[in-house]
Amino acid sequence: MRLRHIKGAEQAIASNRFVVQDAMGQKGRWREVFSEDHPIHIEVGMGKGRFIMDMAQEHPDINYIGIEMYSSVLLRAVQKMEERELDNLRFILMDAAMIAEVFEKGEVEKLYLNFSDPWPKDRHAKRRLPSHQFLERFGKILPDGGIIEFKTDNRGLFDFALEEVEEGGFELLEHTFDLHNNEEMMVGNIMTEYEEKFSSMGNPICKYIIRKKHE
Repeated sequence: MRLRHIKGAEQAIASNRFVVQDAMGQKGRWREVFSEDHPIHIEVGMGKGRFIMDMAQEHPDINYIGIEMYSSVLLRAVQKMEERELDNLRFILMDAAMIAEVFEKGEVEKLYLNFSDPWPKDRHAKRRLPSHQFLERFGKILPDGGIIEFKTDNRGLFDFALEEVEEGGFELLEHTFDLHNNEEMMVGNIMTEYEEKFSSMGNPICKYIIRKKHE
């Protein structure tokens, strides 16, 4: 789907206090960005930010960073943050492929991937966020035992993601093909915009939790 560019989005983001501008310059020093020295969790491809904002509000003892590569999408999240002003949440405008250039090994404890672009053509498989190529990148910033949680309503993408776990250097802890009917995995679940939309249509939501293997 083609994204509509919003005029002035880049300028608004570049001057916003909730967006970290020199992300690479913060490598190894991300705890200094926040007022409290708490563990850091990241959502990769955060969209308009509902999930990560709700997470930050629900868990004030964790610092959150939302990564989004499209300025017009991030702008919507920035506008919402002006109303909520969460001290434990910051945003970065960047391509997730650069994540190992921005964070040090072990600097981030947990990653969330929510309703990622499925990139349906086979030749684009390496662009999918749960691909082993991206898992290897994520593994470079997570400690041994670090966690990734992934949710999608796309069964084809989820089947692909399950096949990529081991090659990406992770082990599967839990998974379900119907999250909202899995009482155990629904404990503490925070919904995204897409999750609410698709589940209301009757689409089952798939989820896995994987852990980085010890090197």
